[in-house]
Amino acid sequence: MPHASTAHPRPHLRRDWTSLDGEWQFALDPDARWQRPEQVEFDSVIQVPFAPEAPASGVGETGFFLACWYRRRIDPPPLTAGERWVLHFGAVDWQCEVWVNGCRVAWHEGGYTPFSVELTEFAGGPVELVVMALDDPHDLAKPRGKQDWQLHPHSIWYPRTTGIWQTVWWEVVPASYIGRLWWEPCVERWEIGLQLRVCGDSRDDLRVRVVLHAGPLTLADDTCRLFGNEVRRGINLSDPGIDDYRNEFLWTPERPTLIRAAVQLLDPTGEVVDSVDSYTALRSIAVQGDRFVLNGRPLNLRMVLDQGYWPETGSTAPDDAALRRDVELAKSMGFNGVRKHQKIEDPRYLYWADALGLLVWAEMPSAYKFTARAVERLTAEWAAVIERDRNHPCIVAWVPFNESWGVPDLPDSPTQRHYVQALYHLTKTLDPTRPVVGNDGWESVATDVIGIHDYDARLAEIARRYGAEETISRVFRKERPGGRMLILGNANTHPDHPVVLTEFGGIAFSPTDNTWGYSRAASAADFAQRYSRLMAVVRSLPVLSGFCYTQFADTYQEANGLLNADRSPKFPLPEIARATRGPVTEQEMAVEQEWRDEVMRAQRRPKPVEE
Repeated sequence: MPHASTAHPRPHLRRDWTSLDGEWQFALDPDARWQRPEQVEFDSVIQVPFAPEAPASGVGETGFFLACWYRRRIDPPPLTAGERWVLHFGAVDWQCEVWVNGCRVAWHEGGYTPFSVELTEFAGGPVELVVMALDDPHDLAKPRGKQDWQLHPHSIWYPRTTGIWQTVWWEVVPASYIGRLWWEPCVERWEIGLQLRVCGDSRDDLRVRVVLHAGPLTLADDTCRLFGNEVRRGINLSDPGIDDYRNEFLWTPERPTLIRAAVQLLDPTGEVVDSVDSYTALRSIAVQGDRFVLNGRPLNLRMVLDQGYWPETGSTAPDDAALRRDVELAKSMGFNGVRKHQKIEDPRYLYWADALGLLVWAEMPSAYKFTARAVERLTAEWAAVIERDRNHPCIVAWVPFNESWGVPDLPDSPTQRHYVQALYHLTKTLDPTRPVVGNDGWESVATDVIGIHDYDARLAEIARRYGAEETISRVFRKERPGGRMLILGNANTHPDHPVVLTEFGGIAFSPTDNTWGYSRAASAADFAQRYSRLMAVVRSLPVLSGFCYTQFADTYQEANGLLNADRSPKFPLPEIARATRGPVTEQEMAVEQEWRDEVMRAQRRPKPVEE
């Protein structure tokens, strides 16, 4: 299966690029006995960026192995004086070493975050690129998410992902170039904040020009000095004043307005040194009392749990169109958001969520042991995740822990509680603009939101627990969904936090017997009825500020998706949508129809921001 790599892998910092996806030479190294490229016996080929465990890779090796090797020969691009040749890796799981013409040039740890290597010194002739990925399948002290440590997938864990699983690509940049770019929208001040970092040669005489567009309108054309190698600046927009006009520029799921940005480095004569295309959006997200607030208005979350796996390609999407289709399907089923579960998703998914209007809770894949090394690894990678993804307006919450995975003794261990509290505060420090869910599911010790996982199939029990405002303190003190305390410490310290049912349902429907869910439907009609009744109850519960149904699509042995693994619906999409969101007003129907019309227009323009 060829991987379509025509869509830019870094949507917020786009310039001309060349993909290295496709066929590479490949070798498995089960015991990690090879130390250098010249020792490796390359005896097969692999289709990058699919992991060797995935059938689409052409390897399909699902057993245990410690390491694997990749090799590809490439011709360097022609460079003019001062230009640099930079190689980028979207994600390689878990540890990675890179050699160029036999020289070790890079090492990276972390299976979900990108890294780059400068190859300029090798641009004089043909290049042999070798990549080694080391990924111990039994190591439980590293962030691994749903990757199974047993030979075959069991319970809620899935096949492993080893090695390259996101796009490999290169670009040519000038001697001084824009290396980092972060946007900080402020709706209250009608302002777009910019943080920019220049890499390469340091020059004090450069300026930065930023032009912001929304549709045909130019919102700002701003030029400022570069101090050292950084810029921090607030770009004032012209406030329209009237809410109806302001709303045209605010990003919401119903109207996902993106602001296109052209960013240039200029020399003293005004000549362009470097230029990138980017985008941002005007939107604010906050917690006020027991409610989420988007752009100053109450927001009711209707989310679905999304694991991000495909039958033939594993944790890598078949192509960019598949990522877009998943966003469209979530919206078509009546959801306004997804909780990306135990996976840091490809930036292209986040791009489509930005462009089409889908809220995202971003969740860190868990480690399963509590050790000093595990703390060090997860903390470092979580910080890198926030750095990579904080530009995306679709992300409205950060979730560093799930169900006390990696901190199994929270009720009795002050050390583990301090760890969760530390990650909560670190996240708020790195990004103070979004709510943080310290430990989703139960055993909250530091959080902006109380996330509850409750798979009770008895509708009367769900209604009893969350059916009245005065029940919430009792729920915190006495209820044990999943057999766990919901709050550690004084339950009265969280009286006004939003309460979200972040996992529930999990109704399985499948024609085969070797699948499972938290309850089971006998037929498609039974499944539709069970889902509709459950959602009618959950939507009516006044205690809740939102919900997240389990789950989006069947995932390996789990058959509790609203969609089959191939993304075909288990009952008609309009019926799923009606059950998810309930009765809609005429105004909501008009907004929905407007969005559908925009989707039809966007389908004729497949790259709404990048074109």
